[in-house]
Amino acid sequence: MLTLNRRHFLAGTAALLTAPSLGYAGTATPAKGGTLRISVDQAASVIHPLLTRVNPEYMVTELLYSNLTRLKVDMSVEPDLAESWSANDALTEWTFKLRGGVKFHDGSPLTATDVVETFKAILNPNNASPARNNVGPIADIVAADPLTAVFKLSGPYADFPVAMAYTVARIIPASIATGDFKKLSTSANGTGPFKLVSYEPDRLIVVERNPDYYDPSRPHLDRIEIQVFPDISAQTSALLAGNIDVVSTVQPTEYLRMKDADGVNALRIPSGQFCNINFGCDTKPFNDARVRRALALTVDRQAMVDFVTEGFGTPGNDTPLNASYRFYKDLPLRQANIEEAKKLLNEAGYPDGFEATLIASDKPSQRTQLAVALREMAKEAGIRINVQTMPHATYLDQVWKKGNFYVGFYNMQPTADAIFKLLYTSDAAWNETRWNNAAFDKVVNEARGTKDEAKRAALYAEAQQLMSDEVPSIIPVFFDVLAAKRDWVSGFEVHPRASVFRLDYVSLSDKAPKRG
Repeated sequence: MLTLNRRHFLAGTAALLTAPSLGYAGTATPAKGGTLRISVDQAASVIHPLLTRVNPEYMVTELLYSNLTRLKVDMSVEPDLAESWSANDALTEWTFKLRGGVKFHDGSPLTATDVVETFKAILNPNNASPARNNVGPIADIVAADPLTAVFKLSGPYADFPVAMAYTVARIIPASIATGDFKKLSTSANGTGPFKLVSYEPDRLIVVERNPDYYDPSRPHLDRIEIQVFPDISAQTSALLAGNIDVVSTVQPTEYLRMKDADGVNALRIPSGQFCNINFGCDTKPFNDARVRRALALTVDRQAMVDFVTEGFGTPGNDTPLNASYRFYKDLPLRQANIEEAKKLLNEAGYPDGFEATLIASDKPSQRTQLAVALREMAKEAGIRINVQTMPHATYLDQVWKKGNFYVGFYNMQPTADAIFKLLYTSDAAWNETRWNNAAFDKVVNEARGTKDEAKRAALYAEAQQLMSDEVPSIIPVFFDVLAAKRDWVSGFEVHPRASVFRLDYVSLSDKAPKRG
């Protein structure tokens, strides 16, 4: 088991107040040119940069667009379109200075107006952007001059520069943000390192180098082909044969297959990525916290790690934070206790248990494995679970954010605030559990504006304790992030966030196949 001792993304609030200088990965000069083939395990059905939902979509929009800031592999924040930033003492006003001379792919110049209108579009509830509640408490945005954007917040927010790196907060032209917003659903016009060549969401997405990218030294590649491989075994075979160069997401069984293969590098990093069992906390029987706690007490967490992650993970404790996060509180790990579970069910009015259908998407496969494991563990307490697996597209359309008992899967977020505001506060972008706990909301909101590190840690500890007591969802396991590449690929690193790829740093050696 890997030890979760990765360096935290921040030393403190002071580290956010002035941006670092732009750095480059590695010391050797990367080779120029070539075509990289990278595989993903599901379609990139949405390429609108303010509306994306899953990793392949994040990958595509990261190639085509830019954020104000960017996350490095160690989770620290660095400049992207913003070359520097600063805040007032109250952390309620943040000023971002933009790079000069940046162009969108259509040749139009980037200005602060594009930033202003992008964020107004994100905040517009009619657009239903997942970023709306994950970019901070923005009250107003103004363009102080053509290269200066000023964000005025409704409350203090220490993590604001990190929030600007959010995967669904990429900058688009003001003309599109205020005009034909849906235009970017099938076309692209960003400032990113690559331009869109072709888009077949279920099969192949092709991008080519942007010669006008703001950093003339990047990207190193001429072209990237993103190939969709729903069959994970076929994906592995394609990598082993050299037909693709990188597998962006590897399942544990396939990782073991790749680990000792000649010419292949299997990659692994600890992460806060997790599966959870979501309860509709406003619907019987899950509107009773005793029922939710009872089900959580049926779970053997180490057995879940062994069965669901094949040992490539760590036990979860029903909060979305683990040791990969700053402000993680190491609460006693909840142990399986069937007698206590039966007692709670009896108190809640279910002396004979109850029956429920647990829905799992078929992507990734760990969702179904988790559901089956929970079904078997809950039997002894009298909880009869029927597992229903469905195609991922159907799940997104019919179950996600609508169901009352289903298996979710989430990437690590850059901060504690980000994961809480994504999933668990009453105003969360994806408030799946509908827990709507006022005490939890209050603590999270207070923590996000607190400068004092000790006080902030105490507030986040209180938030985690509230989740442990109330169990709006069961989080039994955290996953290591696994990927693989051919040894002719340089500069590709697995990111603990799982939804960040940094492919503009990737290059190919002369051993790589010549394509195109």
